[in-house]
This record gives sequence, C-alpha cells and structure tokens, in this order.
Amino acid sequence: MTETEGKILVSACLAGIPCNYKGESKPNAQVIQLVSEGKAIPVCPECLGGLPTPRTAAEQKGEKVFTKDGKDVTTEFNTGARSVLETAKENGCKLAILKARSPSCGKGKIYNGTFSGTFVNGNGVTAKLLIGNGVEVKTEEEL
Repeated sequence: MTETEGKILVSACLAGIPCNYKGESKPNAQVIQLVSEGKAIPVCPECLGGLPTPRTAAEQKGEKVFTKDGKDVTTEFNTGARSVLETAKENGCKLAILKARSPSCGKGKIYNGTFSGTFVNGNGVTAKLLIGNGVEVKTEEEL
C-alpha cells in the first residue's frame, strides 16, 4: 500500500458495515484494521446517493446505471460519487480501497449491465470520478 498524506477512503462494506445491495457486508481484515486504527474512512456511495439498504441489484450500461428491474438510478450513483469525492478532498485522501466489480466502486472490471454475471473492462461510477480527480483506487483484491 502506498503512503498517503491523509486518510484512506474504503468501501464501507469492506469495513464490515452491512450496506451492500443485499444488506450485507463483505468484511476484509486489512480494511477493518485500517478503520480501527483511525487511518481509513468508510463510505458507501450508493447509500450516500440516497439508495436504501437492501436495494435491487444495479449494473452499469454505458454511462447509465439501471437496477435489475429496469429503474434508472444514475442520478443516485452520481450523487453518491460526488459525496465520496468531497469526503476525499476534505480529508486529503490520496488512496481509496473499493469493492471490486461494484457498479459504484469497481476498478478495472465491472458487471456488463445484463445481470448475467459477465464482466467488461471499466470502472464503477465512484471509482471513475476518484481516479479522474487524482485519487489512486485499488480494490480489496489488490491488497
């Protein structure tokens, strides 16, 4: 892991907070340790965007994000991403550790929008915004 000037942003689900679309967490021991040491700030872009927990699964299709039942949740995803970016700026975060393959947090590979378990190259809405604003993004799989 690289040195950072400020705290590290982490996906809240990786920190053990039950906030993913199923209302579950995806705890990662390294992320939990960073949070417990006060070195990391847990964030959930989808919750920050106003989506409930649990919620219908969503995937990106082009520049939009849709739930499995066809609802366009692009606005909520963008709102959450902007909120996470603001948190990064306020705390001098230069690194984020985000949930792999998530439509918000995924980096490098995300689900393709067909809800078939197929991946495409790309970044989640939040990961893309953070990267575009100079924040290094890693997934828990890269730790």
